[in-house]
Amino acid sequence: MDLEMLEKRAAVIRQVRSFFDKKNYLELDTPLFSPDLIPESCLEVFETKRIFPRGSRKESLPLYLIPSPEIWMKKIITQHKTNVYQICKCFRNGEQSGHLHSGEFTMLEYYTMDADYADSLALTEELFNFLAKEAKTPSLTPPFERITVADAFLRYAGFDLFAAVEKNGKPSSERCMEKEAKKLGLDPAPGTPVSVLYDLIFIHAVEPELKRQKPVALMDYPAFIPCLAKKSNDGRTVERWELYYNGIELANCFSEETDPQKVKEFFISEAGEKEKNAVIRHKIDNDYWKYFADFPRCSGVAMGLDRLLMALTGKTRIDMVLPF
Repeated sequence: MDLEMLEKRAAVIRQVRSFFDKKNYLELDTPLFSPDLIPESCLEVFETKRIFPRGSRKESLPLYLIPSPEIWMKKIITQHKTNVYQICKCFRNGEQSGHLHSGEFTMLEYYTMDADYADSLALTEELFNFLAKEAKTPSLTPPFERITVADAFLRYAGFDLFAAVEKNGKPSSERCMEKEAKKLGLDPAPGTPVSVLYDLIFIHAVEPELKRQKPVALMDYPAFIPCLAKKSNDGRTVERWELYYNGIELANCFSEETDPQKVKEFFISEAGEKEKNAVIRHKIDNDYWKYFADFPRCSGVAMGLDRLLMALTGKTRIDMVLPF
């Protein structure tokens, strides 16, 4: 990276800090290692170990590089119930190499108390308005376009998402999603799970159409995609959005799930998937759900800071903005 880009990167990080500091968000600095992680079947992680001095009762302790600071930040939120943000390195293993991916990257994560995903979207528009003015990048200036996932599937994949997975309001066994995938020229294996078919169609038919010159917030994800977001009133969707700019995903947001039992069920389900399919089967804190007995209503956003820098500087490859 040349000196000019290093200076721009440093300036953007200062501006992000300034934005949240002025809003009285507490900046956190949590560990990059953790003895256990939130199970997410869509991610692979990096494993290492701490070696103790010779003669110690324990010879070593398995540790994992965090894919997100969420596991630590939520413990602090439970205890102090205050608006927080963090800028830190995160690590995801098994990522495809390419112009948008790096195994080590910088994350901006922020949580707002007594807020939902709509409040977080408004806050993120404020952040973009501030950064776009500083960088003189008017194409990033809000308001963001908003489109639901269901509308995006209807518009770009050509079918009703929920009609394809439901029958009389219940999950359908008629493999309609499989048929829709084949209509789009895809060739899924017979019996492919609905969540995998969703990803396949989304990546090939929907995501390429999000190449706009303005940010697009993709709203209201289907509830059959597992995550720790609150369900909407109708039970079919969750209160989640992802932000895209020029076809690139920049951020992911939830109205955070606060029900301990639902968090416990998520951990059990995702831990089972990790055990079956993950290359690295990391340790899981089976008591983590207990933190949610007193967890506040809040909303969190995880944003790839390197990709944000790409958008602000007009760069097309992530390695053009990484400081190494």
